[in-house]
Amino acid sequence: MGTKPKAVIMDETAINRAITRIAHEILERNEGTENLALVGIVTRGDLLAKQLVEKIEEIEGVRVPLGSLDISFYRDDYLTNLAPEIHATHIPFDVDGKRIVLVDDVLYTGRTIRAALDAVMDLGRPAAIELAVLVDRGHRELPICPDFVGKNVPSSHEENVRLYLKEVDGRSSVEIFDVEPGARVGSAPLGGE
Repeated sequence: MGTKPKAVIMDETAINRAITRIAHEILERNEGTENLALVGIVTRGDLLAKQLVEKIEEIEGVRVPLGSLDISFYRDDYLTNLAPEIHATHIPFDVDGKRIVLVDDVLYTGRTIRAALDAVMDLGRPAAIELAVLVDRGHRELPICPDFVGKNVPSSHEENVRLYLKEVDGRSSVEIFDVEPGARVGSAPLGGE
């Protein structure tokens, strides 16, 4: 897909600022790092979660536990989405009693988050689960509301809002594209189209 974006809504500086602000907001809401853990949703939420963990360590001097969650098989539409990519869920800590912040790149219908909640609850009983997203593009289909938002971006159903990150895409930006007729709205494949 060599199409040019309609608009670049966040550049690298804006993304970094948003991550710094969200890190401070997470610490403020949770009154520090005690029992705190971050879980990023594969494939870019996990990279954002890692950046947040590093930022929190910079601010508080504490490295909070970090996990990643692959929800391909939990999504209610995975059967219609013929070959879900298999990624690894890696949660190297006990979720019981933890305050878990789920991290995703772009919040849209809420179905990914619902699936992530199911996956986390299958692992144990956290004290609380909060949601941090870099971009909230609206159009929720489920009653899911983020606790921490980098940027609200009004979008139409005919648009894709995608996050690109330097370590996997060679650039960091949030871009809006028109969805080609018949194409699926979704995040960008890793390592380019």
